[in-house]
Amino acid sequence: MSKGIPHLPGPVLLRSVLAMLLSAGGQAAAAADPSMASAEPVSDVGAALYQTHCAQCHDEAFYKAPSRVLLRGLTPDSVLRAMTDGRMRAQASAIDPSGRMAIAEYVTGRRLSDVTEPSLPPACAAEDAFDPSLVPVSRGWGVDVRNTRFQPVETGGLSAANVADLEVKWAFAYPNAIQARSQPVYGGGTIYVGSQDGTVWALGAETGCLRWRFRAAAEVRTGITITPWTADQAEVEPLVFFGDLLANVYAVEAKTGELRWRIAADEHRDATLTGTPAYFRGRLYIPVSSLEVVAAADPGYACCTFRGSVLAVDAGTGTTVWKAYTIDDPAEPVAKTSVGTTTMAPSGAPIWSAPTIDERRQRLYVGTGENYSSPADGNSDAIMAFDLATGRKLWVAQQTSRDAWNVACFPAIGGPNCPEENGPDYDFGSHPILIDLEDGTDMLVAGQKSGGVVGLNPETGETVWKTRIGRGGVQGGVHFGIAAEGETVYVPINDLAFGGDEVRYDSGRSPAPGVHALNARTGERLWSAAADDVCADLPRCSSGVSQAIAAIPGAVVAGFLDGRLRIYTRDTGELLWQRNMLGPYPTVSGATAIGGAFSGGGVLIARGLIYVNAGYGFNNHMPGNALVVLGPKESD
Repeated sequence: MSKGIPHLPGPVLLRSVLAMLLSAGGQAAAAADPSMASAEPVSDVGAALYQTHCAQCHDEAFYKAPSRVLLRGLTPDSVLRAMTDGRMRAQASAIDPSGRMAIAEYVTGRRLSDVTEPSLPPACAAEDAFDPSLVPVSRGWGVDVRNTRFQPVETGGLSAANVADLEVKWAFAYPNAIQARSQPVYGGGTIYVGSQDGTVWALGAETGCLRWRFRAAAEVRTGITITPWTADQAEVEPLVFFGDLLANVYAVEAKTGELRWRIAADEHRDATLTGTPAYFRGRLYIPVSSLEVVAAADPGYACCTFRGSVLAVDAGTGTTVWKAYTIDDPAEPVAKTSVGTTTMAPSGAPIWSAPTIDERRQRLYVGTGENYSSPADGNSDAIMAFDLATGRKLWVAQQTSRDAWNVACFPAIGGPNCPEENGPDYDFGSHPILIDLEDGTDMLVAGQKSGGVVGLNPETGETVWKTRIGRGGVQGGVHFGIAAEGETVYVPINDLAFGGDEVRYDSGRSPAPGVHALNARTGERLWSAAADDVCADLPRCSSGVSQAIAAIPGAVVAGFLDGRLRIYTRDTGELLWQRNMLGPYPTVSGATAIGGAFSGGGVLIARGLIYVNAGYGFNNHMPGNALVVLGPKESD
């Protein structure tokens, strides 16, 4: 091909693409954390040492070696730690300390001097110790295995009746971060939440005091899952579970932060974890995705070999019980690109979000993304059912056929690895939810980046109804999560104006950013609450809803990319409450937190409080590093 960036050498091209996709840029970083506002370090020493000691594994398809795509998403201190006393200690033993520092800065594009020691909240007092009588109540991902994201008033403490006067109770600043996307979980009077620099924080739920912190190898994008227990259990030793950018899965003791086990969820070099693991009856079910779509921008990269999967492990030990793939067979060579690079297929069908578990049928449901290479197969953009005991694939309900796409399809790149299908990139990035209907049956409901929502028979996978709400597109439709109360399904639509989506996908359909409600039994639209355009000249501001939403009795809570948190009534979609979450917050650690756009994991609602992550510096959205805790204003 003769257009765009592909004339650049592979490493130069890859660095350009990574800078575009995995970094918010100096100005965005400065808005969230002034200590991070620096130009990308240019180190001839680091580049030379990388080529000598690292490139033969990380720039090639070497077994288990994370690619440059993933290395770019790490913090420099994480890379340095791996070379000094971590997994890469032996490989880096011949490199002196200054050389290791240069490599860490070169591969991440950030200076070590920009990584600051965090300001810590005060330690929890003895009377603030872990309290087993305060059982987990989280109804987001991983704990409520039906994934309705509905928190009843008995455990959440909030409803439409008492959220009209919410105020800030306390706030926390994630150190060295420009985005906050890991959904917290509650248990024992503690909230557990991951962060961009790989730290998992255990904070007192009422005050924000520090119980412990644990450092993973890389950014924690998944939500946190906790072992459930009941109030009548005298002795509990719960674990919290999460995954990182490098596809490592961790089990950590909830009381102490001590590591119980750590495993790799997948051996592919571009594998990653964004979907929250689901806990059910002693097993942990882990969805696996990848960033191989970015590696495909390099014309010399043989695209593609990753295939999505679910890994079932013993929750106590991390021992594998079974592993099931979304694509049954490994990729094989099928063609050559216009520049002579091998094309591998089938590939892709990643799983971006949490699995949904059907206890009655003993099944697990997931949504898949697009294929990465041609020819597209029947497993992309689908809802799938697996046997809970064995991992056997039971049915596949594909909703969009012939969807193969990767980053080489961006007009600014125009690379030869772009599949002939060239999209439309209509992932199921959101989880399916299993809804009990009033007639005693149930419905499996899922939202797609096409802007459509589908209702399926969970027994057979047969499509019962399909409703198109949004325009859809690369940054359109449903992103991270829908919610439901009873037969009312709440659907967040993003529909960001992005790279010609209006023309490419559906020129006759207008964008519909905002929150919408459907009937779960029929798919009938009940109401639509369009997003107000409050962006004006605010940089990096968008009007849509990308973050997963949450439901409480009589209302739905939605965080928008414009930095507003809004609550709508169940019956009519009337705006009940809203707050601009942008700007600075004093915090329990003494640092200043900056609120930003909302995306990724949604709010946590537990025992009368809403825990809000505000900040999303990815993909040119408004950065931030704030955890803000809201609750009803106390009466005088």
